[in-house]
Amino acid sequence: MTGRFGERVRAALSAHGPLCVGIDPHQALLTSWGLSDSADGVREFGLRTVDAAAGRVGVVKPQVSFFERFGSAGFTALEEVLAAARAADLLVIADAKRGDIGTTMDAYAAAWLTPGSPLEADALTVNPFLGVGSLETTFSLAEESGKGVFVLAATSNPEAVTVQRALSSDARSVSAAIIDEVSARNARSTPVDEWASLGFVIGATVTWTDAGLGEFAPAAPILGPGFGAQGAGPTDLRARFGAHASMVIASESRSILSAGPDGLITAIDARAAEYRKALNV
Repeated sequence: MTGRFGERVRAALSAHGPLCVGIDPHQALLTSWGLSDSADGVREFGLRTVDAAAGRVGVVKPQVSFFERFGSAGFTALEEVLAAARAADLLVIADAKRGDIGTTMDAYAAAWLTPGSPLEADALTVNPFLGVGSLETTFSLAEESGKGVFVLAATSNPEAVTVQRALSSDARSVSAAIIDEVSARNARSTPVDEWASLGFVIGATVTWTDAGLGEFAPAAPILGPGFGAQGAGPTDLRARFGAHASMVIASESRSILSAGPDGLITAIDARAAEYRKALNV
């Protein structure tokens, strides 16, 4: 797939609906699938999930940590899963939540967002809490390479509330300030009427008014964790995200993966249909 990442997401959501299948090979899931808790096990788990998702959803999201725990063999398995997913015309979001300063962050970005890299993905989740400015070269590399970045803004875990809802000197929440700063950059680089390639992570269980969030422009994709096992469902799309509901990538993992390898296709089809119905698409 070629072109600007924001427009590729837009096309994928239009074609398949909001559902994103998370590839999270928890130890318990590996056991229930009859796979070993090993690099071979997570490789097989990932490849089977890719096969089931291909043509049924537009986006998959491997959680890097579940592969990383097996060291170099785990990264080799992840490389195979990433490549297989991209070869199947799925948009791949590497959920690595990288964040650092200077050349360290540049190296993270190069690893995940450089075309031809062993770990090449279509987009990367990043942590802005060392300052949004620390991500500038990551943003630039992503845009030059046709890739995307999802910036943590308002996550669904309760531990984040103290930091993310703290107020800055101008009375904005930290979450709102992050969205404003990234949106201002998007406005400088996004063609009129197109979606930006720098998106946001906003949890599906987050109440926007409590988090100090409001409208933003230009349009940008929103990665929405918190669906499925964490409690939110398709009917929460409009209730939580309002006018931005059509921009949401609704990520589910355990709620779908627990169907097992034999029930995975049926689970994906059923859940994808629920999301399309919720948005009338």
